[in-house]
Amino acid sequence: MSERLSPRDLAFLTAETPTAPRHNATVEIFEPGDSGFGYDRFRDLIGDRIALVPRFRQRLLDVPGHLTTPRWVDDPHFDLGYHIRRSALPRPGTDAQLRELVGRIVSRPLDRTRPLWEVYVVEGLAGDRLAVLSKTHQALVDGVHTVDLGQLLLDLSPEPRELEPDDWSPRRAPSPLIVAAGGAKEVLTSRTAAVDTAAMATAAARRRMRESRARVGAVASALTGRRPSTGSAVGGPLSQHRRIVTLETALADYRTVRAAHGGTVNDVILATITGGVRAWLMTRSESLGGLRTVKVVVPVSVIDEEREATSLGSQIAPHVVRLPVAEPSPVVRLHQVSYSFQAHQETGRSVAANRLAGIAGFAPATFHAIGARVAFEEVRRGYHLSVTNVPGPQAPLYAAGARMVATYPVPPLVEHHPIAVGVTSYDGKVFYGLTADRDQIPDADVLASCLRESLDELLDSANPTTRSRAPRGRRRPARRTEAADAPAGQQAGQES
Repeated sequence: MSERLSPRDLAFLTAETPTAPRHNATVEIFEPGDSGFGYDRFRDLIGDRIALVPRFRQRLLDVPGHLTTPRWVDDPHFDLGYHIRRSALPRPGTDAQLRELVGRIVSRPLDRTRPLWEVYVVEGLAGDRLAVLSKTHQALVDGVHTVDLGQLLLDLSPEPRELEPDDWSPRRAPSPLIVAAGGAKEVLTSRTAAVDTAAMATAAARRRMRESRARVGAVASALTGRRPSTGSAVGGPLSQHRRIVTLETALADYRTVRAAHGGTVNDVILATITGGVRAWLMTRSESLGGLRTVKVVVPVSVIDEEREATSLGSQIAPHVVRLPVAEPSPVVRLHQVSYSFQAHQETGRSVAANRLAGIAGFAPATFHAIGARVAFEEVRRGYHLSVTNVPGPQAPLYAAGARMVATYPVPPLVEHHPIAVGVTSYDGKVFYGLTADRDQIPDADVLASCLRESLDELLDSANPTTRSRAPRGRRRPARRTEAADAPAGQQAGQES
């Protein structure tokens, strides 16, 4: 039997536009070592484990006449080679070249006639490293019925888990006549189906209106020679192109600041972002007199009373924070951010970072996918920036024997929000992934530099007399034993 697309998942499809594709992405860097890890090994790994996520072999089937919402059906022509693609950089490939490639790939929407995911295995990175870029549509991963495929590919040891053989064969898709008849019956007998169908028609009409206005605006710009207004630094229309920026920092640095000033690792990360955004706006000559705060939506984990708190069924809820970008003191910025999270802690429903990261099989990709869904649903309430911060495992993970040394989230953009931030803590480090509109935010790399300098400011405030300052932008790496002594936020009792 086919399954009807849920109203919530349908919203991600109907909201998708050429300038705002609705897919999440993650870039993971591996050191193959002696494992022989490469495209063929990785393809075999996915082939062995894709049975654990049946939806990754299903596509959407439109109901004739749009009598009801689309259905998930097995793809009779499922081709693993189509979804797992081989790419390469000119050796020795640099991280900047990798980011440029990722920006081009994530700018393209997924093919809706096939299962809504793609994976790119990128060879040629300097140091014999290999990158894996995964894209999954927001309608695919809900964290309850379907988790991200990346969650099932990583192991705690170099030895892969043994699984039962997969004897999958696609179920025959129902004929258009049967699908249409079933859709008509649902609309006539089910109030929910009728409401969902009406919502789908309304959303489609709104999408056509937006596309018409965009075409009219493009024609007007071509005739007058004037470019449309780009809005502010944290708001404005999107182009079809993306710019990806990454940043790696040491988790021990955030713990140092937390120990000196209190709060949580999550608070220090948000304070780092506050200082980074402040400095970035100042480099753009943006007046901070009018923009005193930046409104940020931060999806946080809360206990679902109907499920155990140690399961991936834990709910993700939006939490709105106003980052005090006009405040010059890094310590005051940190305290203001900490205060904004105090109410969430006092509800008793917050999930400690060490409990979340300790879930068996937990991978940050699923949490980022759910967080991006939550941020998208908050757009109507209004915010400037979305920040998804995920505490990952503090022990190394492996894929087919290759050690993962870095993981960068690539959050999607929503209309009129030209920048989004994703953060993942993993194996003693904190990784930032920034997605920016290529046309509106050409200086996204400056923001990454400002984030590093903001963290340096906080470290100076934590130990201003004895800390030996490393050259700006090149901090000394923390000792391995110091960085990975405990999961992020273990002492804080709050998201890291």
